[in-house]
Amino acid sequence: MTKVKQRRIAARSETESPHRAANGGHDHAVLVLQGGGALGSYQAGVYEGMAEAGVDPDWVTGVSIGAINAALIAGNPAQQRLDRLREFWDRVSSAAPLIPPSAFDPVRPAFNRLSAAGAATFGVPGFFAPRLPPPLLAPEGSLGALSFYDAAPLEATLMELVDFDLINHKDVRLSLGAVNVRTGNSLYFDNRDIRIRPEHVMASGALPPGFAPVPIDGEFYWDGGIVSNTPLWYVLDDSPQMNALVIQVDLFNARGELPRNIDEVFERAKDIQYSSKTRSNTTRVEEMEDMRAALKRVIGKLPAALKSDPDVRRLTETCKPAHITIAHLINRRLSNSATWKDYEFSRATIKELWEAGLDDVRRGVANRRRLRPENVGQGIQVVDLTR
Repeated sequence: MTKVKQRRIAARSETESPHRAANGGHDHAVLVLQGGGALGSYQAGVYEGMAEAGVDPDWVTGVSIGAINAALIAGNPAQQRLDRLREFWDRVSSAAPLIPPSAFDPVRPAFNRLSAAGAATFGVPGFFAPRLPPPLLAPEGSLGALSFYDAAPLEATLMELVDFDLINHKDVRLSLGAVNVRTGNSLYFDNRDIRIRPEHVMASGALPPGFAPVPIDGEFYWDGGIVSNTPLWYVLDDSPQMNALVIQVDLFNARGELPRNIDEVFERAKDIQYSSKTRSNTTRVEEMEDMRAALKRVIGKLPAALKSDPDVRRLTETCKPAHITIAHLINRRLSNSATWKDYEFSRATIKELWEAGLDDVRRGVANRRRLRPENVGQGIQVVDLTR
């Protein structure tokens, strides 16, 4: 090896090592953001904690509110991302800016219920507004007849706070989950493959019947959370052999107590419906890795003459092990908002959620040496940072 080449490798190592150290020795950092409406402020707090720890994602994927947060991150330079996230979450919580002192905690559930009722009745600033006329009075077949709210305020907010030219420069990969209304098929709008526009972000967050399907290039799309509320499998299926730290941020907790009243029934059902199904995801990873290991053993038994066959070489590539750590953060904080927690946008609740996400990351980083990862396959491990 020449001295010039050695110097180049050393220089590259010096520039890469801080990122690799922050990423737990991985080449890439991937941020995976679940849907969950107002609960998405928790994800913004998580991102602040990541920035404090020096973790800078080079791929962000999201569904619904996760897609909006993802666009705010990928669509701004690193030094502006937190400001843009704060601007968005301050805007959508501006209709109820009061933060009651702790002495009012006993009446916070009533305050939050009133805040949610206000959002349902009058909309959320910078996000959505009630349709006028309402859908029952709109012409059949029109977009106005397909939803209770108009998301035009969100489009204006995205145009103001997100640099779509920067997204399409592809410095940070961005993937947004949606579902085709006609076919029912899930898909991801990915800046690796297409130019991302505001309507792609809006389609990922168009949860019916609140929002109308978003027309894009002759097709109509709804919120990807209808099919799957967590983009983890898009990441693992797309890049199964990558070397990455995957930060998965869930807004709904799959585990919970037995409900005691009808409000808790609705809340618990929503948690189960939109949670990431961690156990079944882990089982699927284990099954896939077992199949890869079996295929590798079969290929090893083939005669040497077949090893150069194009199909065998292709199969051999799929057997290469991954090096993936899934750092899992789950919003386990108790809420005063109960079943309406995903559309309760009061400033007090948004602030609490943001601080909870930030605190969970700080605790996870501080306790990282005591955390015990669960190995779920060859080269894949999961660690729960909020356990």
